[in-house]
This record gives sequence, C-alpha cells and structure tokens, in this order.
Amino acid sequence: MTAAGPGREPAPHPGARRRDRRVYLRSHPLLFALLAATRRRPVTRIGRTVLVHGAEAYREALTRIPLDRTAPGTTGGAAAELTDGAVLFDQQGADHRTARRELAAGLDAAAVRRLRPRWQAVLTARTPALATGELELVSLSRELAGVTAAALTGATGCPHALAGAAAEAAAAAARDHLPGPRPRDAARTAAARAADLAALLPDARDAMVAVATVNTTVAALPRAAAWCADAGLWPTVDTARAPALAAELLRLTAPSPLLPRVAAADAELAGRTVRKGDRLILVARHAAGAHRPAPSPGPAAAQAVFGAGPHACPGAGVARVLLADLLLALAPYAPVVTGARADRRAALPGWAELTLRAARAPG
Repeated sequence: MTAAGPGREPAPHPGARRRDRRVYLRSHPLLFALLAATRRRPVTRIGRTVLVHGAEAYREALTRIPLDRTAPGTTGGAAAELTDGAVLFDQQGADHRTARRELAAGLDAAAVRRLRPRWQAVLTARTPALATGELELVSLSRELAGVTAAALTGATGCPHALAGAAAEAAAAAARDHLPGPRPRDAARTAAARAADLAALLPDARDAMVAVATVNTTVAALPRAAAWCADAGLWPTVDTARAPALAAELLRLTAPSPLLPRVAAADAELAGRTVRKGDRLILVARHAAGAHRPAPSPGPAAAQAVFGAGPHACPGAGVARVLLADLLLALAPYAPVVTGARADRRAALPGWAELTLRAARAPG
C-alpha cells in the first residue's frame, strides 16, 4: 500500500512480506509448502481433496457449489464440536438464511457504533505505554478481542478468560481442519476445551462467534501492525485513509488463509469434476492475491479474505473498523518492531509475541 495515488499497484515491501511469511512457515510448514507447490493451478486434486487457489474458482466454490456446512474437518464441523452439535448455522433453507441475517444485523454499522467505545477504551488505556517504553501487541489484541467477544455474546465474566478459552478451543479444534497426523488424545482435548468455553457463555451456540472473533482478531491485528511498521506506512495513517489501509492490510496478511469445506453434491470447478464428499481447501490467501509481490488491488480481492456470497463472514465490517482504530492509536508513535515470535499452537497463523517501541513522541 502506498500513497502513490489511485489506479496504481501498491509497491512491494520485501521486509514486511518477509517477516509476515514467518507466521506461515513456522506454524504449518508442510501444509504451506504444499500450497506453494500447487498454487499455479487454479484447482488441484490430491485424492479426495481439492485445493482451490484461483480467485474465480474460489468464488465459484463458495457461491455455486452446494456445501456440507457441518461435515467433519470443516469450519462447521468444528463448530458442531464446540457447541455439542448446536451449531448456529446448521439449519437448512430459510431457517439458515434467517440465522445469518440475524447475525449480520448484530454486526452492522449500528453494532460497530456500540462496540467501538469498548475497544477504544482499551486502546486509550494501553497504547500510551509506548510513550515511555514498549508495547506487546498480542496481549493487547487479546484484550481487544475479549471485550468485543463479550459484547457480542453477552458474556459477563472476565474478557481475558473468554479470549483465552476461545483461543484454546480453536487450537484444539483446528486439528480437524488441517491434513496431517493428530495427537492421540486430540478429540478428548478438543471436547474439554469446548466445554471450558461453553461454561463462560450465556448460550453455548455462541461459541463459534467467540472463537471467530477472538482468533481472527489476535491473528490479524499484530500481523497488520507489523506490516505497517516494516513498510513505513505510519505517515499514511489518518482518519481519512485508515479504513482503506486497514482493508488492504487484511488482504495482504489474509488472517484466515484457508477455508476448509466439503462438497454436498457433484459439480464442476474450473473444468475439473468435484464429487459429493470431496474435501475442498479454499485458499483465501491466494484468492486475495496476498502471496504476490504487487497484486492488483480491488474490492473482490479485499473481500476474498472474508469469503464470498452466502458464505461471507458477517464480521468483516467490524474487523476493518477495529484494525483502523488500532492503526490510528499507534500511528502517533510510529512504532517499530523490536521483537517477534511466531505462534506454533494457534488455530490461525500469527504471532505469540510482537513487541513495538515508539520511534517518535506523539504530538
């Protein structure tokens, strides 16, 4: 992202991209090596698994192919485990559409206005630490995620505890999302962590809302801030430009890089046959062009990291506003990264620690 003007491609930032790649290479190295090896084809079949990289194929898979929302190894399947089968979106037809509309209404512009004072209070309290020392951004992001998830679910307990439980539940459930060997006690651990999370919520069906809010926030905010620092973008952060920069940083970092799904019917995708029961690995990172040095920007690419059509994430607007507010809070200090450690356990690629230090005094 640059201030070069509309219509021009963003200049590449090798340092920012190089640091951000570490979260992929250190969290799931074998998986992302496989994705890198197959990314030049829009669709690649490996047995009953179909890897979908191309932007158009990705959108077609989400908008045209019937998907089994609760199949094992999918996001919906993980939600069923987290909620003991009471999944928010396990309805069919009109009931499913009604549930999605109700959640979308809970995350609309009015919801953003209701949520912002909560996370802005956290930012006001925490970011001044940069004036005299350092700020660890993962813990700040966890606090922001906790207060947001608590507001969305009606949880009245400690936001820190809610964020921690949602992170642990997601990490345990993620073993069903990704190919590869699983620990012998994975199912028992996932069930225990899901029960811990459900105990903190007024309604266990909101577990997936808490998990999505916490894990995407904790993955996205530190990575975006690190990119902003490494690329020297702080001078471009103001109230007019922060929203667009936030959307672009989310595209470049693709916090939820993969969407695991299962086909519910036979179909054709980019000239290849997809059979009912095939596992679809939809690579949002590649559909958004986040892996290219200087991809062409556009609304479709920016939206790809949040899905598409009826399977789009209803929290996209909240995520963009929260990141924009974080950037605005950090920009007066123009912070630089002084330490970063990748998280090898989290459900989504991210940092376990990311420490910032101010490069200038605000004001």
